[in-house]
Amino acid sequence: MTEFEAGAVARRALPLLDLTDLGETCTEPRIDALCRDAKRGGVAAICVWPRFIEQGARALAGTGIRIATVINFPDGGEDCARATDDTAEALRDGADEIDLVLPYRALLRGEAAIARDMVEAVRDTCGSAILKVILETGELADPDRIREASRIALEAGADFLKTSTGKSAVSATPEAAEAMLDEIRASGRPAGLKVSGGLRSIADAATYLALADRLMGPAWVSPKTFRLGASSLFAALIQARES
Repeated sequence: MTEFEAGAVARRALPLLDLTDLGETCTEPRIDALCRDAKRGGVAAICVWPRFIEQGARALAGTGIRIATVINFPDGGEDCARATDDTAEALRDGADEIDLVLPYRALLRGEAAIARDMVEAVRDTCGSAILKVILETGELADPDRIREASRIALEAGADFLKTSTGKSAVSATPEAAEAMLDEIRASGRPAGLKVSGGLRSIADAATYLALADRLMGPAWVSPKTFRLGASSLFAALIQARES
């Protein structure tokens, strides 16, 4: 990839970025730094643990940068009441977007209703807030399972499908993203894709952007339909944008 090509990808990717800190040892100073970076990069959103929502919302007030948080994360448990309670609290604290981990183990056991019920319940709780459903595609592994999980999430009201938590051994892959985009297109309803985990280079970001362009059309990608969870690339994207 030439410097010119990297710059073009960076200028396209930065406004699609969910700048994330979900480290186990995350601190308030790290969230302050994340918010400064978010403003510098002009990203779509930050994604933080629920306890940092209010801090992020204060720091980014008036910028248009959205506040996302994670629910049922990272384990994808099956306690629906807890997921809805945690969602309601996050929204009260100022979250604009909810990234919910699908109870994917229930799906693997053949109990799809458990997964569907949770997404529907959290969708109802979200109201007008954006709901992204994390499929944990590396654990589902089989393309047919990924497609089934995609359909369940979309039918239950997801605004975005998200590949992975970034905490599993296998994160996003182009094959999983293609299956998810196929199901979004087949659903006939407006929904987006968030590719998260496993993006290690600007070339990786370019791969997923090209995939979306090919499957969904060159005018489809925008912050309302496509996000990248690639915070480790932030510095490289900034450098490429400004070079």
